[in-house]
Amino acid sequence: MSSQADLGDRYGAARPWRRRGVIVASALLAVAFLAWLAWTAWSASTPQVESDLVSYKVEGEHAASAKVQVQLRDDDVEAACLLRAYAEDHAVVGELSFKPRPGQSQPVKETVRTERRATSVTLVGCTAAGQTRPR
Repeated sequence: MSSQADLGDRYGAARPWRRRGVIVASALLAVAFLAWLAWTAWSASTPQVESDLVSYKVEGEHAASAKVQVQLRDDDVEAACLLRAYAEDHAVVGELSFKPRPGQSQPVKETVRTERRATSVTLVGCTAAGQTRPR
């Protein structure tokens, strides 16, 4: 008698539907994972709002201005943007949160009031509902 027959007699033969079930379950799990991965990549690459700092200028001891370009995906999106002014010692000396107007294609100029002279202005970014990372 062969060793395969001895094992089959001792433990029982494998059921043919079991292998197909494992293959089908693995395929369904792979499809679900790939669908989730595609959705995640798409939602991360198409934010509701994007922004860029075009330029900035130190206006004096207590003010700095910045030109910001904001692109809203839809006109009904409500976004909030944040500018920060920094001093020579890298301390934050001023912040300004503003809401961009929908349909505006030109860069918007915003003025940040500072507690002392700023040396640079950075755009932290803009966020919208459901968008936690500033862009």
